[in-house]
Amino acid sequence: MDDYGLLRMIATAESAALDALYERYGRLVYSLALYILNDPAAAEEVTQDVFVQVWNKAETYQPEQGKVATWLTSVARYRAIDVLRRTNVRPEGHRADLDDGTGFELRDEMHVEALVEQNQERSQVNAALAQLPPEQRRALAYAYFFGYSHQQIADLLGEPLGTVKTRIRLAMQKLRQMLKED
Repeated sequence: MDDYGLLRMIATAESAALDALYERYGRLVYSLALYILNDPAAAEEVTQDVFVQVWNKAETYQPEQGKVATWLTSVARYRAIDVLRRTNVRPEGHRADLDDGTGFELRDEMHVEALVEQNQERSQVNAALAQLPPEQRRALAYAYFFGYSHQQIADLLGEPLGTVKTRIRLAMQKLRQMLKED
């Protein structure tokens, strides 16, 4: 069944249709939320919120305004940005000064070391990604950061499926080699 048909079934409260839609797009929604939030738990919550919203508002989808995947990623993006904004807001009443007597101290030096190491690794990966040819970097980003299938990437870029698969494979080989050297 096509995506629009699933949404019509969801609008009539058929839970199996929501399950099918989640199977198709749950990973994509989660990947996008994770990319924006950089927090797996928050990304899971956003994914759940998106599909609850689909359950409650399926009848509002208008196919002439875009594909179901576009609608879902748009809802996920806005929801993730809302969460990000909400977590970044720190009203004055919730601020804690270091010398306010709360006894703040770094108790776990290993945790700090792990965070520093993680940041260094992230910098290395970003530097390696920047060295890839743009078409390989784009295909890799769609696959690994946004969760698109190879076929979805091919459709999105207007490229043959084999070309997309080759670009992703070559990008992974180049990244592996560059990161191995570091």
